This record gives sequence, C-alpha cells and structure tokens, in this order.
Amino acid sequence: MGRILAAALNELHLTPNQVSAISAVFTAVGVVLLATVPASVWLGIVVWLLLALGYALDSADGQVARLRGGGSVAGEWLDHVIDAFKTVALPLCVAIGWFRFFPLEHDAWLLVPLALAIGTTGEFFAMILNDLLRARQGVPQAAQQGGSSLARSLAGLPTDYGVQCLAFVLWGFPGIFVIVYLLLAVAKFGYLVLALPTWFRRMKKL
Repeated sequence: MGRILAAALNELHLTPNQVSAISAVFTAVGVVLLATVPASVWLGIVVWLLLALGYALDSADGQVARLRGGGSVAGEWLDHVIDAFKTVALPLCVAIGWFRFFPLEHDAWLLVPLALAIGTTGEFFAMILNDLLRARQGVPQAAQQGGSSLARSLAGLPTDYGVQCLAFVLWGFPGIFVIVYLLLAVAKFGYLVLALPTWFRRMKKL
C-alpha cells in the first residue's frame, strides 16, 4: 500500500515535504473534528479515514524521498515535528471530545486520554532519542539489523498508531469506545513497562 501510494505521489511530482504537509492536514482535520463535532457513527468513520490517510501519507513521504534519490535533514526534521504534534494532539482532542459530547458517568474518565497523551509523548521522545544516540555511536537501527521479531511486533500491536486510528470507528458508541480506549492506554503503559528497561540497558552498552 505504501509503495503504491508513494509511486502515485511521485508521478504527481510531489516532494517529500509536500507529502508530509498533506499528511499533517488530513490528520489535523480528523483531530479537530473529534473536539468540535458531536459524537456520531458517521463522524467516527470519517475521523478514522482521515487519520488512516494521514498515517499512510506519513509513511509514504520517506519512500517518495528514496524514489527521488534520497531525503534531506530538513525533511526528516519536518516529519518528526509533525509526528510530535500529532502524538500529543490526538489523545488531548479525545479528552476534549469526551468532555463536550460523551455522557461520562464521572469526570475521572478524562484521565484516560490524558494518561495516554503522557504515555505516547514519552514513548515518541524515547524512540527518537534511541535512534539519535545509536546513530551517534554508529550502531545500526533495528530496521537495518533485520527488524524486530514477530513476537515483539505482535506484542506491540495494541500500541500501534494504526490500531488507535481504527478504534475511532467506535466513536459513535461512547460506552464501548471509552472501554476500548482504556484498554489501549493500559496496553501502552504495559508496553512501556517492558520496553523502557530494555532501551535503557541498550543505552548503557553504547
């Protein structure tokens, strides 16, 4: 899917930075809708499509760069900055949407998306820092070493951004979505409990 999309975008003569910008627009529209439009089934589907398309374009910008002979430092910077805003904006706008439109039994439920904002932001920074420090020491990244194991990939599936996007098809069913989002938050922190000590041990070996 990513390769096909990248090839199509390259045929349109779009630069990697333009693809990143288009990705940001789709994601931003989806995120803003969560905070500004009353919850409904159709809204959940629209948000899922917008976030999924933004995610696909975000994955395609690097492939477009390779098709054009390689990316740039500025392009990588732009990609990471967009990801940083997206990472924190999505759960925060979920919290706003819950507060404005969901029939929550107690305001304490708002702590769920706020906690997920903390978890996703911390994870994003840690992963970026992992890559930066490993590259500084000349250590290949996981993808260059052959990738992670199937078991590890499956274990991290509940924390995957694509899975989070898919969850929004349930946005029109507040009682179900709240539970699903709680499970995603628990999975995120469970993953971090396992991953952070591993990453720290790797850093000590550099």
